[in-house]
Amino acid sequence: MMEKPPLDGEDENTWLAEAQSQSQLTTVNGSDGTEAGDVDRPAWDSKIQYVLAQVGFSVGLGNVWRFPYLCHQNGGGAFMLLYVFLLLVVGVPLFFMELAAGQSIRQGSIGVWKHISPKLSGIGYSSCLVCFYVALYYNVIIAWSLFYLGNSFQYPLPWDQCPIDGATNDTVRECAQSSPTSYFWFRKALNISNSIQESGQFNSIMTGCLLAAWAIVSLAMIKGIKSSARVMYFSSVFPYVVLFIFLIRGLTLDGAMEGVTYMFYPKLEIWGNVQVWRQAATQVFFALGLGYGSVIAYSSYNPVNNNCHRDALMVSGINYMTSVLATLVVFVVLGFRAKNIALRCVAENLGLLSTIVLDGRDHHWWPWFNMTDPSSVSIDDYREWYSHYGAIVGANVTDCSLEEEMNKGVEGTGLAFIAFTEVMALFPASPFWSVLFFLMLLNLGLSTMFGTMQGILTPLMDNFSFLGRHRTLLTVSSCGLGLLIGLLFTQRSGNYFVTMFDDYSATLPLVIVVIFETISVAWIYGTDRFLDDIEVMLKWRPPVVYKYLWKYVCLLAMVGLLAASLLRMVFKRPTYTSWNQTTASEMTLEYPGWALAMIVMLIVFASLPVPIGYIHSLLQHRRAPSTHFEGGGAQELYTKCSSTDQLDFNTLQVPFEEEDPHPITAFLPIATENYRLLSQQEDEDELDTGV
Repeated sequence: MMEKPPLDGEDENTWLAEAQSQSQLTTVNGSDGTEAGDVDRPAWDSKIQYVLAQVGFSVGLGNVWRFPYLCHQNGGGAFMLLYVFLLLVVGVPLFFMELAAGQSIRQGSIGVWKHISPKLSGIGYSSCLVCFYVALYYNVIIAWSLFYLGNSFQYPLPWDQCPIDGATNDTVRECAQSSPTSYFWFRKALNISNSIQESGQFNSIMTGCLLAAWAIVSLAMIKGIKSSARVMYFSSVFPYVVLFIFLIRGLTLDGAMEGVTYMFYPKLEIWGNVQVWRQAATQVFFALGLGYGSVIAYSSYNPVNNNCHRDALMVSGINYMTSVLATLVVFVVLGFRAKNIALRCVAENLGLLSTIVLDGRDHHWWPWFNMTDPSSVSIDDYREWYSHYGAIVGANVTDCSLEEEMNKGVEGTGLAFIAFTEVMALFPASPFWSVLFFLMLLNLGLSTMFGTMQGILTPLMDNFSFLGRHRTLLTVSSCGLGLLIGLLFTQRSGNYFVTMFDDYSATLPLVIVVIFETISVAWIYGTDRFLDDIEVMLKWRPPVVYKYLWKYVCLLAMVGLLAASLLRMVFKRPTYTSWNQTTASEMTLEYPGWALAMIVMLIVFASLPVPIGYIHSLLQHRRAPSTHFEGGGAQELYTKCSSTDQLDFNTLQVPFEEEDPHPITAFLPIATENYRLLSQQEDEDELDTGV
């Protein structure tokens, strides 16, 4: 490879005079003193395998149930335009930065940030902790999908109708007051308590499903990327097949076009709402998986000359198009559901009108449509009649609005396990569609889960050689620990803890991690040097606009997102949605004091490694022994190895110079000349010869 020129304003003699080595680093030392090089590092079998892994990790459940909800609540097409803007100016640059760092240094998140700046080595540990947080509750969602998948192999589906109470021989009251799908989710699946303070006993069925979920993850990860990549071929592609099948089926449903129209109708006024910008930026942030370390881990298994810039654009584009596809499917289905609810409302009200007529009241308000055949009455005709005579007929007769039903936003588990299950029960051959849907959720969850676990295991194995030699033990132990802690989510109040972890355990720590990542590359290592290293890898230099995006736009955007999130937590006390069994309805409750303390501890514990790593580096630097000459100056001299004892650059070890305010380490080996540290005696000989 071509040799990288020295930094601006410094020539080679100046650096030698300051006793600094110009050899570039390609490996870092493990914390136990052993080399963490990439001599035996695994690699992807093909480019398609790598792309599927990155897409599988970034495209997750949030694309299916979070992005559509945000579009639904924040102006439809207007939100999509805002999302694309933030994706281009913030998401793609940061994604490209992580891909390039992982590919060039060929380490996990801990090794990458330790390599760039030893004082910020804590960034990688924070990433690992957040990945573990996410893995804990994400696998619970996979367990829920397994439960529903297992219950889909029966006809009719168990959530199709309300069960009968054996004692009263009547419909179960909780189900009658809500809906069959809500009852099955809250009572049969979760057996949920009324609040987070009522823990209750463990849900034995969900505990078994969680055990199965962790077993699947463990078996898929046990051989590293070689085993998980094979699973990716199915888990990453299958969801797209299902989404297209649902889209084609959904477009044939009554009400589908109303849903699509609602989706794309732009409400440009939302651009003036700061909270909408915060939600869009947060969605961009999480959709690409920034800060987890999984992107870095996956790219570290690439060949050095892989075009990571093209990968960043491609994966980001696929991610966005997947979100749009999923949103189309969701709005088509919700349009069908809303129209069915509105038509049922019309039929019920026409029945009430018939009763009023039988009572012999004056009926000059008699509708012009045929009341004896509710199926022939359109929603528009009924609403037009209601606008004229609704106030006359009494409060029992209500309006039936398709728009109001569409405005009832459904997100997260409510979308997947209540709204979608309700629609699938209406389909002919409903078990087939239910199996397809929950297989899709299962594969979306697993592909993201594989990436999340890779973000934990790869940095640990790279940085600690003992763990690297015992991959199987580390994988099984990590999954076992996840299962043990995950029992928190299988008690009756477990769903409330899932909500807590989803809302608070990852958001703030990940934003903090990415802020320090950007500072490390843009302000400590230097954007020009970073672009130089990418140029060596790609054989062409990325556009200079990345320099300014990394230094200013991305950093300011992340700081703004952090500030907005903190202010929202301070001024709006954290709340959660509970299910009240007595009223058979959802209620918004505030977290109790101990739960707030738990939220704070989760955030602080995940963020602590950054300052701890900085302090540890300073203390280590002060205690480090120095080589002193008679003049008292600490110096290290390097001499070029002879051709007989040159080392392969992959096994070259060079100590970090933490005391240098402008470290000159770079990512890639760019010359065939290698250097070794001289002993004291050799120092004197070299000084005599003028080297």
